[in-house]
Amino acid sequence: MNNFKHISTIVLAAGKGTRMLSEQAKVLHRLCGEPLLAYSLRLAVAIRSDKIVVIVGHQAETVREAFPTPQLIFVEQQPQLGTGHAVLQAMDHFSGYTGMILILCGDVPCLRVSTVQSLIDRHWREQAAVTVMTTLLNDPGSYGRVITSQDGEVLRIVEVRDATDQEKKVREINTGIYCADSRFLFEAVAQIKNDNSQQEYYLTDIIEIACKTGCRVRSFVAADSFEVMGVNTLGDLEKASDYLSCR
Repeated sequence: MNNFKHISTIVLAAGKGTRMLSEQAKVLHRLCGEPLLAYSLRLAVAIRSDKIVVIVGHQAETVREAFPTPQLIFVEQQPQLGTGHAVLQAMDHFSGYTGMILILCGDVPCLRVSTVQSLIDRHWREQAAVTVMTTLLNDPGSYGRVITSQDGEVLRIVEVRDATDQEKKVREINTGIYCADSRFLFEAVAQIKNDNSQQEYYLTDIIEIACKTGCRVRSFVAADSFEVMGVNTLGDLEKASDYLSCR
């Protein structure tokens, strides 16, 4: 466990999960007998988060009812205008907070505490404004690409819909998991624009904002790419079940 006194967690759990082919909110689909969201919440508890803020949207009340834990803070995102907009909804709960904030996705159940701890350690050691967890894929598909300089410095993250053909060849992808300085995080998300193909406020834009303002950006590469993959389909759910039963 980490020895740092001030770390909190924001869990993004507002999505509908259309590709699950179900009316049920994606984070409530069951994996090994538990809702998907339970895995991220347990991880947030394991790192001794000061606060755990869960951003809900689709079937918000049903998700709340599934986790009647008094310590959890649920914040509803309506309308759902992207991941950057989702994080912005949590800002009021961190007024005056000067710790680190871990951002997790509610549909990434295979992530290990030790991997998150390594991300936090790197962020702390490097005194970064933001550290993004990445991984390498032979077939990056629809994942956002991590664009780096020739010396390996992270410059920005580009969503595949907005990527050039050259950028699509990049194998390093964004997992959607971050550790950020709280003051930087909320200043940055307030600056995000929606001038992209989806007209959404992408959380990934905080990387470019940090670079432009001279703030330190770092990355942490997760060695096991499956561990950090999101569950987007029923097939993914079955694969995650197989993965968890084997470790």
